[in-house]
Amino acid sequence: MLASKFRAITQLRKDHPLDDSQIASVAPSIFALDKHETRSDRYTYIPTIDVLNHLRKEGFMPFMVCQTAVRNDEKREHTKHMLRLRHREQINDREANEIILLNSHDGSSSYQMLSGMFRFVCSNGLVCGENISDVRVPHRGDVVGQVIEGAYEVLEGFEAVNEHKDIMKQINLSREEQEIFAHAALEYRYADSKNPNAAFPVTEWAILEPKRYEDRSNDLWTTYNRVQENMIKGNVPARNAKGRRTKTREVKGMDTNLKLNQALWKMAEQMKALRS
Repeated sequence: MLASKFRAITQLRKDHPLDDSQIASVAPSIFALDKHETRSDRYTYIPTIDVLNHLRKEGFMPFMVCQTAVRNDEKREHTKHMLRLRHREQINDREANEIILLNSHDGSSSYQMLSGMFRFVCSNGLVCGENISDVRVPHRGDVVGQVIEGAYEVLEGFEAVNEHKDIMKQINLSREEQEIFAHAALEYRYADSKNPNAAFPVTEWAILEPKRYEDRSNDLWTTYNRVQENMIKGNVPARNAKGRRTKTREVKGMDTNLKLNQALWKMAEQMKALRS
């Protein structure tokens, strides 16, 4: 039976490690009993929960889970899903480094691991660009061993992430530079190739608006975080195509969220390179 095309993405994040019942309630595909029928015999099927349990033994705990919406309910048990994990030694007071683990059992994704960061102050998950850590493991051979090895590779990459973050914190942006950064973000998100002169639904300064006092700094790291939070979480004052007042929507789609996150990181890195 066909499901609604506009079903909301299910996701869950907690401030403590998720247990299996919580994970299964929003992402049943993590517990799939077999690969999707479209996969060939060459496809090595390893349930994501088996990989997660091995990662748990290595000290990696899941704090967030989601899976994509599907038009066909028959694929719901195999569709693309994502976990965000933290190592027990990688949690601190204000920010936590996270490993982003993606997979599917319908051929839409290999095992993929990216580096991310979670800011407690705004409960927002950043994705650090794929030029830092982007490990992909095909569904062949020793999948579990390769994923665990990849997790540690991403973990080691956080040293580079922290170096980039520290440099960004030392770069103060002028008002014009902040506007340029915000404009690039809006162009990526809203530019219409069929109507290149169309106005964006939201202004640069609207997505630069801080949500809290501690985010009022003009350094590159804080500017990047403000733009990322406002664009991902939405609820920013905007105008629709008819000029009526509205609010931007939260970016819930897993793939759209990841791509936008990675694009924003690359923009921040480009600004850092220009100023450094």
